[in-house]
Amino acid sequence: MPNRRSALAAALLLALPAAPQAREAATIAAAADLSFALREIAAKFEAEGDGRLRLVMGSSGNVARQIEQGAPFQMFLSADEDFVFRLADRGLTRDRGTLYAMGRIVIFIPIHSDLVPDGTLADLRAAIEGNRLRRFAIAHPDHAPYGRAAMQALRNRGLWDGIQRALVLGENVAQAAQFAITGNSQGGIVAHSLALAPAMQPLGRFALIPEAWHEPLRQRMVLLRNAGPVAERFYAYMQEAPARAIMARHGFVPPGE
Repeated sequence: MPNRRSALAAALLLALPAAPQAREAATIAAAADLSFALREIAAKFEAEGDGRLRLVMGSSGNVARQIEQGAPFQMFLSADEDFVFRLADRGLTRDRGTLYAMGRIVIFIPIHSDLVPDGTLADLRAAIEGNRLRRFAIAHPDHAPYGRAAMQALRNRGLWDGIQRALVLGENVAQAAQFAITGNSQGGIVAHSLALAPAMQPLGRFALIPEAWHEPLRQRMVLLRNAGPVAERFYAYMQEAPARAIMARHGFVPPGE
């Protein structure tokens, strides 16, 4: 089990910049909830000979700030469309982008935890009120859309104030998931796409949290002003059936559904 957890922790570190590839590779910046899905799509794209990609993943807010500071990304896949709109308003993008998915959040409980994976958060409430909750992970609400959605869901259930002392904040949702599986917390609220990853499933159980408890996770992508031909082809590829099928398998809801 430790080896499996270590391997998954390494996979979740995809939220950190990848190693540089060939000079002609297009640099794609993406939200951390795409850590598994986008790697799979990118591999298929490259295998079909459409060009090489370099993926850089992190919280949407931090990526947007890097773009504003001049980071040489060519395409941005955000977990919150407002970050795309902010960049567009500053003239840093080709246009206002395209909605590519709707995200969902789950409560994820590792196998070593005494909590119950209950989408109503009733057991989490009981753990808070019974002083059983010691550490619980979410992404940082200030710059990670999935962290903000987790905060909103907890507030909706009246749990936000009571859970403060136990919160462990990940820099992004991938790091929050890493905290939840490595024994650093009793569970967490993370992206459905990460909980569905084959590497995570043996390490815990999860339950979907109702969408009505938080603002919609409208995920939007956009080409930046310096986008080259490879980035343009990948942008189009993300809207085609093979990529959409991979996204759906990883728990993302297609636009309009």
